[in-house]
Amino acid sequence: MADSAPAFFETLEMLTLSITEDPMADGFAAPLEFTAAIEAETAQVWDKVKHHVTPMEWRAQAPLISAINRLKREKNAAILAHNYMTPDIFHGVGDFVGDSLALAKEAAKSDAKIIIQAGVHFMAETSKVLSPEKKILIPDLKAGCSLASSITGADVRLIKERHPGIPVVTYVNTTADVKAETDICCTSANAVQVVEWAAKEWGVDKVILIPDEYLARNVARQTDVKIIAWAGHCEVHKRFTASDIADMRAAWPGAEVLAHPECPAEILEAADFAGSTAAMNDYVAARKPAQVVLITECSMASNVQAESPATQFIGPCNMCPHMKRITLQNIYDALVYEQYEVTVDADILDRARLAVQRMIDLPPPAVPARYDLVKARHHVDVELI
Repeated sequence: MADSAPAFFETLEMLTLSITEDPMADGFAAPLEFTAAIEAETAQVWDKVKHHVTPMEWRAQAPLISAINRLKREKNAAILAHNYMTPDIFHGVGDFVGDSLALAKEAAKSDAKIIIQAGVHFMAETSKVLSPEKKILIPDLKAGCSLASSITGADVRLIKERHPGIPVVTYVNTTADVKAETDICCTSANAVQVVEWAAKEWGVDKVILIPDEYLARNVARQTDVKIIAWAGHCEVHKRFTASDIADMRAAWPGAEVLAHPECPAEILEAADFAGSTAAMNDYVAARKPAQVVLITECSMASNVQAESPATQFIGPCNMCPHMKRITLQNIYDALVYEQYEVTVDADILDRARLAVQRMIDLPPPAVPARYDLVKARHHVDVELI
């Protein structure tokens, strides 16, 4: 046994050296060096993320941020960073930041030939729908979404057969295949407006709103239009409970609670404000509360805090495992190797674009996007498919 130990460690050392020396081993490039020049170059980013990133992590992240930003210039590429990206991505390499639809619209306006979607797969598809001539890349093909995967285009066709003549409004958090089967898209910010427009346009008092059940239930409390809903959920938002908010209020009685409308209705009933990620961001920026609880994905609070350092952000939060598949390393790899390209069949792309563009062409809401919490506390039934 003793005689075999040196041979074992010699083999292990050779294996370690081969992995270190091979820049393509396991699909990753060799680690980049943290230099004084890179430290100076990324100092402004460090100032924004230093409360969420340790100095040890930063020594690995800063060289990647520098390299990614250099590659973007060389390749005429732009990075769309969703609000749920980690701070190093959001503040370090994001050219456009915000919610999914805003990012896709910015991609369409950008002169960039390559778009890196720092988000999940349905977002990359939406970017492709609005920018069919551009190369859309996603750093990890497994970055999916529980809500988007809850429904298919075939499901929508069956829904329309069951409810002929009823307009179908689909949340942007869906695949291009689903968008292609629907009449108009909506976001969490304009869902009430779109539902009311669709009912008026079709001359009906009922609208199908898919696939988020909780968004549909929360919209139903804001309008007289009857809602037919689908039992899809965001795995991040559905885990929040009213007891989470009660616990927060007991521990921090002065904290203001902001909730996303993908949460169950009981969350909106207990909140101080409800709105989209953009609306929550605007709320904090305008009101500058001393303490705030964001009932949404964890990284949202980290990213907002960088712009509102005087506000104390308090948990709870739930992490999206799909969003967290996107890292600086695989963004770097996506740029170096121009992987992984997201494509959409031409027929699906054209029909999906009609649904998205129809929403974009609507006039903006007359009042800022938010959910009236007085209305949110009234129970309204929906018809669940």
